Amino acid sequence: MTTSAVQTPRGPVTRKDVARYAGVSTAVVSYVVNGGPKNVAPATEAKVRDAIRVLGYRPNAAARALKLGSSETIGVVVPDNTNPFFSLLAHAVEEAAADLGYGMVLANSDGSLAKERQNIRNLAARQVDGVLLASCVFEPDLSDLDAADLPSVLLNHTSDVPKFSSVGVNLEAGGRAAVEHLIGHGHTNIGLAIGVTTGNELDGREVGWLAALREAGLPEGPVLRSEFSRPGGYSVGKRFLASTNRPTAIFASNDMQAIGILRAIHEAGLHVPQDIALVSFDGSIDAEYSWPALTTVSQPVKEMAEAAVRALVGDGRTEEPKHQILPTELIVRQSCGCP
Repeated sequence: MTTSAVQTPRGPVTRKDVARYAGVSTAVVSYVVNGGPKNVAPATEAKVRDAIRVLGYRPNAAARALKLGSSETIGVVVPDNTNPFFSLLAHAVEEAAADLGYGMVLANSDGSLAKERQNIRNLAARQVDGVLLASCVFEPDLSDLDAADLPSVLLNHTSDVPKFSSVGVNLEAGGRAAVEHLIGHGHTNIGLAIGVTTGNELDGREVGWLAALREAGLPEGPVLRSEFSRPGGYSVGKRFLASTNRPTAIFASNDMQAIGILRAIHEAGLHVPQDIALVSFDGSIDAEYSWPALTTVSQPVKEMAEAAVRALVGDGRTEEPKHQILPTELIVRQSCGCP
């Protein structure tokens, strides 16, 4: 090979530069970079990959997207990416998307409807192939998704929405299962620590808590509201302990709240579950490693992610929109009083 043939280009490296360096056609470079559609002999592929490495070639993603009519990327909007549940959900979506050959762009709305809508517009401008929206409200405004004419699936969504596929769980059934378990331990004064939603909407977990108490002929326990966070739970825990009607058991609407409540109880010199039993919701990894380990209503994160990705860019995208409700599972550990 002559000296001039091995000199690296001064400007951006193109596919032609790689082909010239490797002594092959540009079509062969394309087959190697894209994994087909035609097979390339191993020795030839090795030459092309060596040329890519030496020259520092980076395929033009925009040109590839234009040629394929696809960016091979999906957007995901979550209300709080610091929440372990949504971190786990986003990771599961990323894996499910990768299995189908798609990348992922994650956007965080911080519980703000304005930011949620801006994230949707930004993702549409990036020409992603679709959006999974885990909204910060139960009934989101979907006008931006409609206007963008962007394939979309509602993730972690509890109700049926015309023209949109959605995936979620039955919050009411999960809340009912948690409270029924506490009733089974003999508790008759069961408090509710419920998160404050962005739209101040009625939460299905509260509906399930109340339904379980009424079916058992028990009075409503105290209800305290705060953020879906560890500090929010800590604040609620201290208020429960200062109450003249202190409950003997608490159902917390997510694991982070429950961990904050655990701290408040420990600081007061009390014990869980001996003095106050506790059951939470979500099934995050934090629940397993708190002390005592939290009994929690687990959401099927992996299955939710796979169902949503399948509906967005998999074999479900050609089907009529449908609402999929996946079952929750009560994971019994020590915080409820079980051995």
